[in-house]
Amino acid sequence: MTVTKMSWRPQYRSSKFRNVYGKVANREHCFDGIPITKNVHDNHFCAVNARFLAIVTESAGGGSFLVIPLEQTGRIEPNYPKVCGHQGNVLDIKWNPFIDNIIASCSEDTSVRIWEVPEGGLKRNMTEALLELHGHSRRVGLVEWHPTANNVLFSAGYDYKVLIWNLDVGEPVKMIDCHSDVILCMSFNTDGSLLTTTCKDKKLRVIEPRSGRVLQEANCKNHRVNRVVFLGNMKRLLTTGVSRWNTRQIALWDQEDLSMPLIEEEIDGLSGLLFPFYDADTHMLYLAGKGDGNIRYYEISTEKPYLSYLMEFRSPAPQKGLGVMPKHGLDVTACEVFRFYKLVTLKGLIEPISMIVPRRSDSYQEDIYPMTPGTEPALTPDEWLGGINRDPVLMSLKEGYKKSSRMVFKAPIKEKKSVVVNGIDLLENVPPRTENEIP
Repeated sequence: MTVTKMSWRPQYRSSKFRNVYGKVANREHCFDGIPITKNVHDNHFCAVNARFLAIVTESAGGGSFLVIPLEQTGRIEPNYPKVCGHQGNVLDIKWNPFIDNIIASCSEDTSVRIWEVPEGGLKRNMTEALLELHGHSRRVGLVEWHPTANNVLFSAGYDYKVLIWNLDVGEPVKMIDCHSDVILCMSFNTDGSLLTTTCKDKKLRVIEPRSGRVLQEANCKNHRVNRVVFLGNMKRLLTTGVSRWNTRQIALWDQEDLSMPLIEEEIDGLSGLLFPFYDADTHMLYLAGKGDGNIRYYEISTEKPYLSYLMEFRSPAPQKGLGVMPKHGLDVTACEVFRFYKLVTLKGLIEPISMIVPRRSDSYQEDIYPMTPGTEPALTPDEWLGGINRDPVLMSLKEGYKKSSRMVFKAPIKEKKSVVVNGIDLLENVPPRTENEIP
């Protein structure tokens, strides 16, 4: 009788990211003494670029956030100046990808605001925004900059609308009105020609943003979607959510056919929201759970099995949210391929975590740093709104890139008036309050 031997050894995969590890910054390179917001809204409350770190803070009356130059690590004074013009809690903040001292914020006060941070950071509290954008009739939960067009901003409110703002004129120019509940997440493909959203109505949508047309829609009965991210140019989406047995789950989808996920994978039985982060240059996916201390990472390919588990970064301190450094702010000499800024609420601490590819050589590692989207926009707002799509303007990281953008933001002059988009005055047509909106 022949006995067939089973091999229990895991199948060996050749990958240059097999040994990526997470390295926490020394205590003196962390940001300490920060009154991180206690708001339970499922956002990161943190935004970072190559010059500044911005964190939403706890504040009595109104909403505020800190903007700290990256080199100013260590303990932050309690009276450190804040950006504090909003009348309600700040729910989301995002840096302009092309102008590194311009930041957008949105709030429970129904406004979106654009701020210009002075050279060297704030010297006193900032209450005057460059632009105040009024168009939503409920609190605004999300803001997202267009990835290739300059001065195009998307905002999603509890009025179930996504507004597209042309900041050259300071007005909303389009409205996406296909959602029947609160929008949880927005993500763009590489050239910004498609927008994908997850919504409280349990649907995943792929939308043509300029026309507002829904190209694909999935009704996620078995996989309650929370977050979604476009996987670069792979024509794939990745969602995180909850299975019918209340376990955390991820699903991979073909963006042109959302009838069924390509794969679904159970992660664990914990309850915190899973935030996905995708790095198109290395094809690595990072999963970080809200309230967890660990960050799992995977490699994604277009061939089966699609998703290969690499490793897990572990830490005992739970994360409230995570900021991500853009590629041109990374330390290429240390073979750093990703950097998180972890919010540890209990300690009032922001902790940088570098994901590093171990290499012996000190020379520039071309294979792990392909050309990457840089700080130059590919389109003007009018070109993009007129129907033109262009891929991002790429740059090399070889020179240990530290050049600041030459672009300057010019705020349009505005008078208060009604806001009309698609023939509807947004401030007059207010939807009724729903039970999903907590007063």
